[in-house]
Amino acid sequence: MTTRRPTTCPACRQPIRWTTTQAGRHLAVDPTPDLDGNTAVWRDGTGAWRSRRPTTELPLNGWERLHKPHVATCPANQQQLPLPPGVTRLADHRRNRR
Repeated sequence: MTTRRPTTCPACRQPIRWTTTQAGRHLAVDPTPDLDGNTAVWRDGTGAWRSRRPTTELPLNGWERLHKPHVATCPANQQQLPLPPGVTRLADHRRNRR
C-alpha cells in the first residue's frame, strides 16, 4: 500500500501512516519518528512505506527511522476499562470484516 501522506485513524482522527511489514501485513504507525519507538520505518525504491522490528541481529539501518505503532498511542485504545484477571476481550481478537 503506497500512501504519499499520512491518513487519519478512524477511531481517534489523529494522523497515521500505513506501512507494510516484512510479513506483508499492514501496520499503522505514528507519522513522526520517535526514539522510544520499536518499529523501523523506511521507504523502498517504489516509494512504499515499509516497516520491521529491529533486533540485535538486524539493528536499525541508517535509512530507517524508529516510529511507534499507532495502536500503542491511540487515545481510543487507552479508554478501554481493564478486565478482571482471566477474562479476554473477544473484540481484540476478531478481524474487522468491513
